[in-house]
Amino acid sequence: MARRASTALAAVLLSSALIPGGAAFAQQQEWFVPNQQSGQPQRPAPQRQAPPQRAVQPNPAPLPAGEQPPAAVIGIVDVPAVQRDSTAFNQVREEIEKRRQKLNDDLQREQARWREEQQALANQRSGLSPEDLRAKERDLQERVTDAQRVFRDRSRDIEQAAQQALQQIEQALAVVIRQVAASRKVNLVLPRPLVIYNEPPFDLSQEVSTQLNKVLKSVKVAAEENTAPTPAPAASRPAQGQQQKRN
Repeated sequence: MARRASTALAAVLLSSALIPGGAAFAQQQEWFVPNQQSGQPQRPAPQRQAPPQRAVQPNPAPLPAGEQPPAAVIGIVDVPAVQRDSTAFNQVREEIEKRRQKLNDDLQREQARWREEQQALANQRSGLSPEDLRAKERDLQERVTDAQRVFRDRSRDIEQAAQQALQQIEQALAVVIRQVAASRKVNLVLPRPLVIYNEPPFDLSQEVSTQLNKVLKSVKVAAEENTAPTPAPAASRPAQGQQQKRN
């Protein structure tokens, strides 16, 4: 029971510290699409394979009928405090936040570029034939749609990298909590937020922090894959209508 509780504690509290940034980023994304009508069909993004799920550990066998459980020897762990002291956790958090910030900066830069190109196209409207105008608008729309897919893929990759790094920290923390608890002959570990009051000897947090930093000094965060630049501006490529005329 104590083993399952310590693992669940690590999973819930650690994930709450890393993952919300990705959700906030998704909520803040406002994709700029020139001349897009509401309800206009978009090309679906390719399906990406989810990371493999970890095998579920079997539950321990129940106590035989009539046998009493052992007397509870309680320990308390302040997981947020362990996070603040963890060199591996802070390293992962800094790396993920750096990638999120770069993604946001790239997104804003691309959106500004699309707006500039749309304005340039509007200024050229009177000097273009309807065929050439439609071709240029279609070209710009396709490149914006491709850019949106790239940014979505990059955002998804960042959050998957955070999840994978988080799992490594979670697993190490669960092992350390069990080891520290066993060294103190503790058979029940509670998270600090659930405890209103406790005497200092019940608190295992400092020892858990010290041991976690010994066994896990850093975590390798998976490299980003979707960092390819967006297609070149329309000015560097002939419109489709012009290509047809040449042919």
